[in-house]
Amino acid sequence: MSAINILGVPSSAGSYAAGQEQAPAALRAAGLLAALTESGHEVRDHGDLTEQAWRPDRERPFAQNLLQVVQSVRELTDVAAAVLGAGERILVLGGNCTIALGTCAGMRLAGSDPGLVYIDRHFDLNTPQSTTEGALDWMGLAHALDLEGTAPELVDALGPRPLLRPSRLSFLGVDVAGETIEWEQAWVEQLALRVVSQAELVRAPARSAAIARDAVLPGPFAVHVDVDVLDFIDAPLAENVNGRNSGPTIEQLEQALAELWNHPDCRALSIGELNPVHAAADPDSLGRFVAALGRALTLRD
Repeated sequence: MSAINILGVPSSAGSYAAGQEQAPAALRAAGLLAALTESGHEVRDHGDLTEQAWRPDRERPFAQNLLQVVQSVRELTDVAAAVLGAGERILVLGGNCTIALGTCAGMRLAGSDPGLVYIDRHFDLNTPQSTTEGALDWMGLAHALDLEGTAPELVDALGPRPLLRPSRLSFLGVDVAGETIEWEQAWVEQLALRVVSQAELVRAPARSAAIARDAVLPGPFAVHVDVDVLDFIDAPLAENVNGRNSGPTIEQLEQALAELWNHPDCRALSIGELNPVHAAADPDSLGRFVAALGRALTLRD
């Protein structure tokens, strides 16, 4: 039996609106812990970090709720480091995509050079200077890479700069033509970041995941899933509702996650941007997602 540590980060502070702070509780209520136990894991639930709900931040309109995001990332870093330092795996339930920063910072604090496979239809390479939207969950990886124009308070919270080396980051499932901007595309080209597209993920989930994984090897790596990578019509789970009739189904994402999780260097998985209010529109979707996670995280010979 393998141990898996569960940690909730009920924060929507870096989001576009409130909602994702409810996700850890919703995933537990949908049977996640039971699904993981049935898959052969010894489940250790560490509860939740500080709950934070998004509010309009008129003092920092282009980096909203920055100090709350910093607090959340620091809390997650400390807990993740303790778990990973003990040689165990962690499943982080967000919250928004800034949880990927705390997870990777925890890996580094535990002594690893972190790698990251980032499953999302977006790059999240924006900064407070490249966009007027102000949501830090669209800017997480810019801060991990210490790009020009990022918020120093958040970059400093991650430890020595940069948190991630470009060679240890890959993207899986990005809709480059439809959901990215020129600023992000320019940085992807300049840093030679590895991108496996949405179309490739849909066409061959396991093979695409293996390509994204191999791009960050050798060494320990984390996987982050923004559920807006999913086809919103197949599974209306995400905060972002624009992914309609495009992207993988839950079952296709399951194949990709299984390929990643079953590599011995995969140390962590984080799940972000799930909005239970949207999920309520299709009561079966959250249960399907939880069941898929249980199957994907089953270790295979």
